[in-house]
Amino acid sequence: MPEHAVPLIINADDFGYSSAVNRAVVQAHTQGVLTSASLMVNEAAADEAIALAQAHPTLAVGLHLALVLGRATLPHHEIPHITDAQGRFSDSSPVAGFHYFFSPAARREVRREMRAQFERFAATGLPFSHVDGHTHLHMHPVVFKELIVLCEEFNVRRVRIVKGEMRLSLALDRQRLPIKLLWGVVFNCLGRWCDKQLAGRGFTPPRKVYGLLQTGDMNEQYLRGLLSRMEKTPSEIYAHPLAFDADEREQRANPGGTRELAALTSPALHTAIAQAGFRLATYQNL
Repeated sequence: MPEHAVPLIINADDFGYSSAVNRAVVQAHTQGVLTSASLMVNEAAADEAIALAQAHPTLAVGLHLALVLGRATLPHHEIPHITDAQGRFSDSSPVAGFHYFFSPAARREVRREMRAQFERFAATGLPFSHVDGHTHLHMHPVVFKELIVLCEEFNVRRVRIVKGEMRLSLALDRQRLPIKLLWGVVFNCLGRWCDKQLAGRGFTPPRKVYGLLQTGDMNEQYLRGLLSRMEKTPSEIYAHPLAFDADEREQRANPGGTRELAALTSPALHTAIAQAGFRLATYQNL
């Protein structure tokens, strides 16, 4: 490893979503390059994920704040404007985003639900590595302002800020070009706005975050190409690995998940990280 290797976080999102995701996270950490995971505190396998994290203390764990495509902490009768009768949020990020922006009642309930998720994570006793968001909805202007307040209260100074990184991503894979261009522009704007909100408040996000435009298919070929071209600055790569023995339903929902697990456990990827001048890191040792 080079003498002045640059820190690189390799993070798995959706820890706690299912046992198949949990198994993939642990395998990618113990047999591969994964250093960090983001916990969905309300999902079906959250308790299992917490137990696994406690059994593997070298795995850094943060909060994967979920305000869309997931379950709420608070019961429906306490947050009726943002959940359905089963206690679930909207399945559409754009719909949820517009609703949270324009509805005062929804904004009040979002703030309460965010606090409840922070409190549930704190109650696990796990060290609070970082905060990010399911489908990056934590960067929504209404959500992000409250997020900063909660991070400061819970003494978390590490937040993921996503930008498009379009030039690099599209040089490696131009599939689904229109949607990649759209999301790249949207998150470049949001990312710059979020950076301004954090300025001077003692937060230390990675300078670069990779995964947005390739989400669902962070395969080995893509990752090795990415490592060879990335700017040599403290960075995060995030993925959504899935266990090789996941059932058909989960494989249909996350068809690239097993490829991502294969990449994260490939010895060649570990070598590529070192050759590119990076060292594996967590948010705590950026």
